[in-house]
Amino acid sequence: MKLFLLLGSLNGFLFVALGAFGAHALKERLEENGYVETFQTGVQYHMIHALALIGVAILTKYLSTTGLVHGAGWAFLVGIVLFSGSLYVLSLTGIRVLGAITPFGGVAFLTGWVLLFVAAWME
Repeated sequence: MKLFLLLGSLNGFLFVALGAFGAHALKERLEENGYVETFQTGVQYHMIHALALIGVAILTKYLSTTGLVHGAGWAFLVGIVLFSGSLYVLSLTGIRVLGAITPFGGVAFLTGWVLLFVAAWME
């Protein structure tokens, strides 16, 4: 429980910091290269899945299917790194090939949600 609470809290901090940084310090750069929406999408999914990590931390206490719940937490973390991380780097560097990584993060997010569904179903 503690690990996913720490990871969720850390990622909560990061999405707020990155969102503010993108909206203020990077605003001109992102606007001139046309990546404002891309960066914002990364922040939005980062936010949702930071909260999902905190939810995983709570659910490990209440569900007996903790292996599935832990798997969901790791999938969410991988999704944050691959999906949001690739969008952040793409927005800042313009390296379009990084867009090929983003769908793998999306699959990790989907996997996490499926694992939570199965954990609840089996409960």
